[in-house]
Amino acid sequence: MEKLYKAIFFDWDGTAVLTRKDPSNEIIPVMTKLLEKGINLFIISGTTYENISGGRLHEKIPKNLLKNLYLGLGRGAYNYGFDNNGNIVLLYGNLPDMELKIKIHSICFEIHKELLSRYGYETDIVFSRPNYCKIDLLVDLDRKDKLYLQPDEIDIVSMKLREHGYQKGIKGLIDFASELGQKAGIKIKATTDAKYLEVGISTKSDNVDTLLDQVVFKKGIDIKECCFWGDEFTFLGDEIQGSDAYMITEKSVKADFFDVSESPLGLPPVVKHVGGGVERFREFLESQI
Repeated sequence: MEKLYKAIFFDWDGTAVLTRKDPSNEIIPVMTKLLEKGINLFIISGTTYENISGGRLHEKIPKNLLKNLYLGLGRGAYNYGFDNNGNIVLLYGNLPDMELKIKIHSICFEIHKELLSRYGYETDIVFSRPNYCKIDLLVDLDRKDKLYLQPDEIDIVSMKLREHGYQKGIKGLIDFASELGQKAGIKIKATTDAKYLEVGISTKSDNVDTLLDQVVFKKGIDIKECCFWGDEFTFLGDEIQGSDAYMITEKSVKADFFDVSESPLGLPPVVKHVGGGVERFREFLESQI
């Protein structure tokens, strides 16, 4: 019999659902049963609420159960809960003012300009994110519906950078972003999932720490009664950690961590590899009922 938890944190894309077009018909009934038992569920994702079950997750779960459902979204920007009427509400945000937002945009454009002018390397930038930008390092690669890390992407982008004469790899771009942040007087937190270099002022770590402090610990739940599930805990090389590894913080490290990816390149010591993808995660949730 598996250990029973009072709080379950999990990634959405690639962990709870295979693609964003997945209607969530299989995972939501299981989540509903857990919420009915009083188990707290926390979706931690880099995306926005519109991409979580089409922005209609709250309509698919009885209103009286939503009090135990929380979402940490936007790479640390948004932390949501639900009111008594079942409406989603922003509990704690991490949003920049216009001046800071423009600084973040300028830093990303400097990275784009450096790669283009010195190395002839084409990138695209997504500016319309709450407190960060996404720099597309593989503009010719279409992930289609599977927007999470795909096999061999880290090798593809590393090779492409080298072919254009940039020898420092993705780690060099992360360091460059931090240097530009220091010059601009802000602390930049740059992460990557290979295809995208995400440059901003927060990460999933900020979601996790905020929700632990403001929800979990205030409910009297011990960190050892919490678990974290994801499919991108793996190291991407050059000491670059995957997006889900940012859920491991000083506050959360004594919880249990599980990775459902098929072939991780290397995992942080606290993470147990279980594989099995979304099916394995759903099996775990069912075991908690």
